[in-house]
Parts: sequence; structure tokens; C-alpha cells
Amino acid sequence: MMSGGLNHRRVEVMQETASYTPKPAKQWSLRRTAEYVMREQRIFFVLLGVVITSVFFLVLQPAYRHDESSGAYLGGEELYNVEAKFGSVRAFEKAPYRMQQSAVISPGGKIPLGLQRKALRIVVTGGAGFVGSHLVDRLIERGDSVIVVDNFFTGRKENVQHHFGNPRFEMIRHDVVEPLMLEVDQIYHLACPASPVHYKFNPVKTIKTNVVGTLNMLGLAKRIGARFLLTSTSEVYGDPLEHPQKETYWGNVNPIGVRSCYDEGKRTAETLAMDYHRGAGVQVRIARIFNTYGPRMCIDDGRVVSNFVAQALRKEPMTVYGDGKQTRSFQYVADLVEGLMRLMDGEHVGPFNLGNPGEFTMLELAEVVKEVIDPSATIEYKENTSDDPHKRKPDISKAKELLGWEPKVPLKEGLPKMVEDFRKRIFGDHEEEKETLNE
Repeated sequence: MMSGGLNHRRVEVMQETASYTPKPAKQWSLRRTAEYVMREQRIFFVLLGVVITSVFFLVLQPAYRHDESSGAYLGGEELYNVEAKFGSVRAFEKAPYRMQQSAVISPGGKIPLGLQRKALRIVVTGGAGFVGSHLVDRLIERGDSVIVVDNFFTGRKENVQHHFGNPRFEMIRHDVVEPLMLEVDQIYHLACPASPVHYKFNPVKTIKTNVVGTLNMLGLAKRIGARFLLTSTSEVYGDPLEHPQKETYWGNVNPIGVRSCYDEGKRTAETLAMDYHRGAGVQVRIARIFNTYGPRMCIDDGRVVSNFVAQALRKEPMTVYGDGKQTRSFQYVADLVEGLMRLMDGEHVGPFNLGNPGEFTMLELAEVVKEVIDPSATIEYKENTSDDPHKRKPDISKAKELLGWEPKVPLKEGLPKMVEDFRKRIFGDHEEEKETLNE
């Protein structure tokens, strides 16, 4: 029974006769819209936004210029630096990598200009050797972190000791024939004895370095997704029947000769690199290096330039094998390093010939060495070695076109730098003793 005192809420029900009348739509009027914008001051904010945007793009941001040849955009400050130093953007594109870096411009326009390039972590096998140590210098100078892997068969700690204490430099004593675990972005694989004296010393070890060592480093590149550059050699052409040699030439190599441990070893290394590229998707780059000279070369390695320079400095006869009419092409080490870096950072697999197309006979080279060191130096002829190529000259058209690279340093300019280094290393101790006695 419900209490009579409870109050019940009364629900009012709308009468069915009530009807809903919507608000009548207003017709659009230009005059009414203009009056609204002026009354609410909207036009002021629109104009203010236009002014701020114009100031930002025209005043605060540098003017940009597009270089049609490379697709690169040069910022105002960078453009000023480029034109002040090189005269034009096109001249800048032809300049060496180091000069481009000094203008705060990224090579090839791949990095947005004005933005700092990301530092890479790079391993260089054979990095304490002649070419490897110069490559390490350039990578460190560029701002990368470098790990040198070397077993010091031909490499020397002295070549890289100026980097000791640098937090971006590491060195590991290791033979690439054994597996290696690292985390890097790029792998420059230079490890292998490159002179006849050294690679003939233990030919089986040379083959293992070229085959097993290359397999290990390619396997590392595959596991960690690193880009891999193989330094092959002009020796893959053997005693060439084509002159000058193009990358399409397959070579004329004696597979059972005394030099085949190196020649065929490098040919096999190229095969492995291409198979990893095609079959496993590894980003590989292949460089075929022609005769290179410069500071830090091994003094008694059997190569003709180092032989001539060391013999002339020691007042010994320069040894010419055969009739001295066989030809070679000599590039300065800085030019080679420039080519290797352009190849690694580019988008082309190769192989690429990296060498100087200037061709010299052995007798012509001996005359240049005499001119630089000692005009009274003499020449001694000996029987030629087995399988010695009669001609060697690179065709570098492919490197010019796709890498924008060609050697800059002529022999008469680069040779004195090598002579100065050899003189210090051969006579350095004796000169210090003389200075001490004079004091």
C-alpha cells in the first residue's frame, strides 16, 4: 500500500498538435561577410600571417640556388663559400673531396646542404698498411669513427700511431682469415699483401687471405647490413692483350704461375663479392687499383717505385728488370683514397679502374727518380721476373663518368713527397746522431 504522502513527479507530455519551425536560412551576402570580417578583425590576422611568412623565407632563411648538373641545392652561406673558393658551382663539383668538405658542402648533393653529415662507424682491414693508413686519415678527418683491423704482416703501427688517444679510433690486431664480429656501417677490405716480395713469401697464406678473408668480411657485411668495398687490383688483367685495359676486359692470367696466388686470389675475391651481391643482397663496391706510390710505402717491398727511390737514396744502382721498356701507370696515394671514398659513398657497384692513365716505361721512371734525387744515379739491368706484365695502363672513363673522379697529382709532384718520407725513414737515426754530435 503506497503512502498518500509521497509526491510523484508529473511528466508533462508535449501536445501532439505542437509543431517545430526551423530557423530560416540566411542568404549569403558579400556585404554582410565583409562587415563580419572587419568587425571581428580577421583581416588583421590574415595580413599578419602573410608578413611573418614572408619575413621567415626572405630574411631569416638563406637564399637557395639549384645546381642543375648535380641536383644539389646550395644555401646562401654555402653558395658564398663555394663561389669565393672555386669561382663557380661547376668548378666545385670537379674539386677534390677534401676541398669540398672545407666548403661545408656534401659530395654529390646527397646530404641536404647546410645539415651536418651523420658520422659513420667504419672498419678498415689492413688499415695500418700503406694505402689503408692514408684512408684512415681521411675518414677520421671527415668525422667518422674508424676501427683498424691488421695482423701487421706488412702494416706498421707507426702509420697510424698519430691517432692513438683519439676516441674515434680503435685498432685490433687480427688476421681476417679468422672470423670477426663487429657492428659497423661500412667495411673497407684492404687486407692482403700487395707487393711481389710479400705475396710470394707465403703464397698459400696469400690465397687464404684473398679467399677466406674476403668470405669472412662479406659474411660480416651480410649479417650486419654493412656496405662492403673490395680493393682488387690491376693484376686481374694479367699480361693484358688489350691496351689500355677497360673493366670489361677479362684478362690474360697464368693460373699456375708464381704470381697467381695474388692474381687469381683477387679474381676469386671479386667473384665472391658479386655472388654475395646478387645472391644475398649485400651492397658491394669493387675497385681495381693500379700502381700507387707515396709516403709510408714499405721501403724494400720489391715494387718499382719504392725500389728506385730507396736505391737512389742509398747511392746504389737502380735495378731495371729486362730491357726496361715494360710500362706502368703511377698514381699518388691521395688520389686513390679519393677514388675509394667516392666509390664507397656512391651508388655504383663496379668494378672501377682506379689509376693514373699516364704511362711510363721503367727507364722513363728511372730518369724521373734521378731528376728528383740524384742525377748521377746509375742503372743496373737484371733478368726479368716470371709473368711480369709488359704493359699496364688503365682506362678510367667509367670512373670519370660515374664517380666524377680522376687523378690530380702528377708523378713529378707526388714523387718528392715520397722521397722526403723515405729519406727520413732511411737516414733519420743517422741525422739525429749527427745533430747530437754537432751540439
